[in-house]
Amino acid sequence: MTLGAFAFIAAAAGTALAVQAPASVGANDKAAIEKIVHDYILEHPEIIPQAVEKLQAKRMSGNIEASRSALETPYAGAWEGAANADVTVVEFFDYACGYCRASLPDLAKLVGADAKVKVVYRELPILSEESSDAAKVSLLAAERGQYMAYHKALYGAGRVTRDSILSAATKAGIGKADAEAAIASKKYDAEIQSNIALAQKLQASGTPTFVIGGQVLNGAVGYDALKDGVAAARGK
Repeated sequence: MTLGAFAFIAAAAGTALAVQAPASVGANDKAAIEKIVHDYILEHPEIIPQAVEKLQAKRMSGNIEASRSALETPYAGAWEGAANADVTVVEFFDYACGYCRASLPDLAKLVGADAKVKVVYRELPILSEESSDAAKVSLLAAERGQYMAYHKALYGAGRVTRDSILSAATKAGIGKADAEAAIASKKYDAEIQSNIALAQKLQASGTPTFVIGGQVLNGAVGYDALKDGVAAARGK
């Protein structure tokens, strides 16, 4: 392991070892510093996973920052909450995902309790063919300002089928013919593929995946975790 690697591990673990040696330090001094750090790590191996975790978090935060605009800019009306939010919560979801359905009331509670939060919904239809059909109609609803009406109606319908998709569209005020045309269209393929690429870049492990500030939260993490994530983002 190099001096730089040891230095990072020591610093990431919050130790008192300042091992960023200047270029003028000789080879013998560098070897001595490496030996000190080496011995410290052997005596305190618990700092290694801590350092790795911190490094991974730092890299993930960088990936998020590089994709911030793409993540937080909704497709048409595919969002809810504050128009001028100070924190944006992004959810990658699949209508066929039971954990995504379970997260719906947590997001509703978050938006209801915090007047400065926006939730941006990003379709990630990975579970079934019906997931893709539902996502296409969802994007149509976003274009027409009927997103949340459709979103809630489809989740309220239970299992995602062609019939439940069309029924949810009708409840949201979208005609059956328009919904069927959206399902048959390739118009929304680019948006869905873009969401898939973003999710892969952030190493999303499935749905739901939430992005808040510099954090990625995988799974149905619950209201408290979402609230804490918002507070952390706001604190930075």
